[in-house]
Amino acid sequence: MATAQEPQRVSAADFIRGFANWRLQSARKPVVVTHHGKDAHVLISLDDYRRLGDRTARDVAGASDLLQSSLAGLVESVRDAVILIDRQRRIVAVNPAASDMLERPAAGLIGQELTAALPSLGDSLILHHIVRLLDHRERFSGDLPGLLRPRQWLHVDLVPAPVGGAIMLRDVSEAMEDFAAGGMRAAMLDAVESDGGIGHARISVRETVEAANAMLTALVGVDPAAIRRVRFSALLAVGRRAAFVEALESVFRSGDSARVASQMVTRDGSAIDVILTIAEVRGPYASEGAVVLVRRS
Repeated sequence: MATAQEPQRVSAADFIRGFANWRLQSARKPVVVTHHGKDAHVLISLDDYRRLGDRTARDVAGASDLLQSSLAGLVESVRDAVILIDRQRRIVAVNPAASDMLERPAAGLIGQELTAALPSLGDSLILHHIVRLLDHRERFSGDLPGLLRPRQWLHVDLVPAPVGGAIMLRDVSEAMEDFAAGGMRAAMLDAVESDGGIGHARISVRETVEAANAMLTALVGVDPAAIRRVRFSALLAVGRRAAFVEALESVFRSGDSARVASQMVTRDGSAIDVILTIAEVRGPYASEGAVVLVRRS
């Protein structure tokens, strides 16, 4: 037996024939209209409908407030500096990362005109992009030097916002230095190859040869494929192997390069006096092996 809280159910045909009665019934509790035995529509009173609409509106408003709070919390926690400006280029909000990067408290920044708070921006091309952001909602992303401090590189993202725009800054100086250092290392390697008198090999942490240049393979008298996966110490005279292994372990232990006198054995069995210079290849988390330079002594 149906309880007072359960809706009433009526087939579509009976609903049409007795619409006046079912309209009155819906004032007390919902009427479910079925089609081929399946629930299809619900008839409720106007007051119930309005209450349902109010509750939905409150749920939507609550969800919107929760979303805004979550977004604000997200901006507060991100590691990038975020500066929010209005259309008059006044700072209206900054996150903690921005305060740290600018070395100024948020209270001392909010309300100031952007170039008054950060005079160095007035002499930078980024100001043109900020104007485009505010006037035309034009985005920008790029790496720029010296925006806040000499020799500092910042990655800048300009993003339109309802109040005006957001300036997001990330310090990429270290990445730029690594890029420049990589270019310098590549140039030095080209110079070594052009010199033709210096051999080099890349070895793993287990001392196996991963790559060797033409000068080294020619010195030993083997082709590059034959030398791969061979322990580097196996290329040395038996009496010189222990000294090389000890030097290599010292390099991995201390991180300092080492230089050792040694002898390499050629394919025909002769020994050649060489000087070996060993330097560690350090990855982001651990050692990735070493580079060994070989020069005739």
